[in-house]
Amino acid sequence: MTKGKKINVQGTEITIFNGNSEDYLSLTDIAKYKDPTNTDDIIKNWLRNRNTIELLGFWEKMYNPDFKPVEFDGFRKQAGLNSFVLTPKKWIETTGAIGIISKSGRYGGTFAHKDIAFEFASWISIEFKLYIIKEFQRLKEDENSRLKLNWDFQRTLAKVNYHIHTDAIKENLIPEKVSAKQSSIIYATEADVLNMALFGKTAKQWREANSSLKGNVRDCATIEQLVVLSNMESTNALLIHQEITQSERLIQLNQLAITQMKSLMQHRKAINQLNH
Repeated sequence: MTKGKKINVQGTEITIFNGNSEDYLSLTDIAKYKDPTNTDDIIKNWLRNRNTIELLGFWEKMYNPDFKPVEFDGFRKQAGLNSFVLTPKKWIETTGAIGIISKSGRYGGTFAHKDIAFEFASWISIEFKLYIIKEFQRLKEDENSRLKLNWDFQRTLAKVNYHIHTDAIKENLIPEKVSAKQSSIIYATEADVLNMALFGKTAKQWREANSSLKGNVRDCATIEQLVVLSNMESTNALLIHQEITQSERLIQLNQLAITQMKSLMQHRKAINQLNH
């Protein structure tokens, strides 16, 4: 397991990592608030509780199509008995659960989806749970602010390159003394060259296929797509100056888009780490 982010809650550091686009909090760290030396026993005692088993089972039924309900029912019937003992690893291996993760190693421990982790924290201390939620929300707000700043930067970069792009069109593709309407048609055509190369659709085709969404195809683009788009606009401007035909430019721009998107997606994890 890679090193996760941390929040400090009343002097206790709690590790958070993202798995499958979901946040998982360390139950091991949360248990330290109650007793730093017996975290495994605290988690096992929590798992012995019938209410805990039902919570875990119902959560898995909602979000895990591969969950094994028969095995879950077996645990539920035993829960609360003096002889009943359940470890996170046994729960995961027997039921195919995904809400709890047990890892060994330097950054190991028992982790749980935030929904489950907050319930565990409540079992430890209701007051502590409220502080955890407060710090977790603060962390997510900070992350969203950074993502928005990065997205705004890429949007600005795309707009700057758009002006370079339209200047090249004006100088090389628009005949002299044309009307404003004729100019706009040429601009729209060139914009759709980029749209086709990157998104595989013209602006009109995208709108027809996504009528329920607000904005246009570029407003709904990912950060990676906006990065590629800004590069494509600069490249298209250069190709226009070189008097390359529109059909040939479309082929070259499409090849550029494919290559750069593949590269960005392969290195997306490293880029996200740099942003944080």
